[in-house]
Amino acid sequence: MSNLRTAVFASLLGALALPSAAMAKPPLGEVREIHDGLLAVGIADEIRNRCDDISARMLTAMGTLHALKKRARALGYSNEEIEDYVTSKAEKKKMRAEGVAYMAARGVAADDTAGLCRVGREEIARGSAIGALLREK
Repeated sequence: MSNLRTAVFASLLGALALPSAAMAKPPLGEVREIHDGLLAVGIADEIRNRCDDISARMLTAMGTLHALKKRARALGYSNEEIEDYVTSKAEKKKMRAEGVAYMAARGVAADDTAGLCRVGREEIARGSAIGALLREK
């Protein structure tokens, strides 16, 4: 019985001593709920900036950003990690490319303001994550 207890104890110690990389959090950009929430905010921001007949629901947008930060903190990310992610030029470039791809999938080229506004109105009508951040004037 003593040998079994020793083996179990050794196994537990081994598991606790795993390299931290094996138990590390994924990069924040790979956390879908955070990434997708920020992408929705970014697309909504682009729509409201380019469409005269659409404005932002600023309190909703601020609440969304606060909720995303709170969720990232609950997942174990530090304020510094969160700030590094949202201010990263490389991440912003990836996010912009995803926004352009999202619009292209909806038949809208990057320079097509009328198409962008059409998609904005459709998102509002659907009540999507993007549409919830916008309103028609």
